[in-house]
Amino acid sequence: MKIIPFYTSERQLIKRSAEGDPGAQRRLYENHAPKMLGVCRRYIKDVHFAEDVMVNGFVKVFRHLNTFKFEGSFEGWIRRIMIRESISFLRKRQFVVYDDEVYERNETYEVPLSNDMDVEHIQELIDRLPEGYRLVFVLYAIEGYKHCEIAKILKISESTSRSQLFKARKLLQSRLKQQNIIGYGNQ
Repeated sequence: MKIIPFYTSERQLIKRSAEGDPGAQRRLYENHAPKMLGVCRRYIKDVHFAEDVMVNGFVKVFRHLNTFKFEGSFEGWIRRIMIRESISFLRKRQFVVYDDEVYERNETYEVPLSNDMDVEHIQELIDRLPEGYRLVFVLYAIEGYKHCEIAKILKISESTSRSQLFKARKLLQSRLKQQNIIGYGNQ
């Protein structure tokens, strides 16, 4: 039995989805949902809330699909929607605090037994950052935004963005250093 693909290209899949074809919309969702959940998860600690934000983001994607002009990456277009949805979710919940003081806690973290840092462990370290630090860190270090763009997105000053990034890096370095010292002592 020969299988005939209904949509031979993403461009055709996008056009059919914009026309309201539920099969095309499902395929588009299935193609992009795993990556977009990862994007939302970087901003939102709780995976259930991240899933809700992703679904709301896809509602916006499908509602505004006819505005996509096929200039640039479709995945990048969706990613920007997911980032805005994640930040909007955090603002509504008033989770974001931009701290002018250094955030320090004396916490002990379980150190992985291997020297290889896996993605889940790194995500856990990022999750433990204060919300303001984490948002700026993810936007800058992972998403590649510049401080002027971050300032506009988060409605903060560029200097606050730079300060939050500096403090996030310092806190992550401190925690990584602590884990290495503890790790070497345990082995």
